[in-house]
Amino acid sequence: DIFGFENFQVNSFEQMCINYANEKLQQYFNQHIFKLEQDEYTKEQIPWDSIQFVDNQECLDLIEKKPICVLSMLDEECKFPNGSDASLLEKLHSKMEKHKFYVRNKRSRTAFGILHYAGEVQYESPGFLDKNKDTLFDDLVLLIQASRTAFISGLFADKEAAGGAGA
Repeated sequence: DIFGFENFQVNSFEQMCINYANEKLQQYFNQHIFKLEQDEYTKEQIPWDSIQFVDNQECLDLIEKKPICVLSMLDEECKFPNGSDASLLEKLHSKMEKHKFYVRNKRSRTAFGILHYAGEVQYESPGFLDKNKDTLFDDLVLLIQASRTAFISGLFADKEAAGGAGA
């Protein structure tokens, strides 16, 4: 793994985000080093031996492809007044269980797994909703509002536009 893939004894939202970024980097690398280069060789009629590589698009689809993916389900659960990490996990199991890159952990009531290009990682769902909420600290909102650039200060002209600043 060249991109810093993480798999600890306990993995949470942060590791999922890091591993998601690494999946994107791996795909970019594969696309540009293998696929596009091989396409160019074919186009220029240069003799070459085909290089087989793992396409991680299906794993990325599990995480990011709307309308139903891990990230969209997490965002949706954050909008529900009674949304919880437990209800998110139930919905993930219900909607994703048949996806070949999703792993339902049958020994844990709080974890789910993703088969990343670098291996399976089990993620502990407690804290996912809180960590996913996009709130800014009051001092950051005030700093943005005080900008001399109209565009920047206008981004948060209304303090509530920050998503409930003060977290």
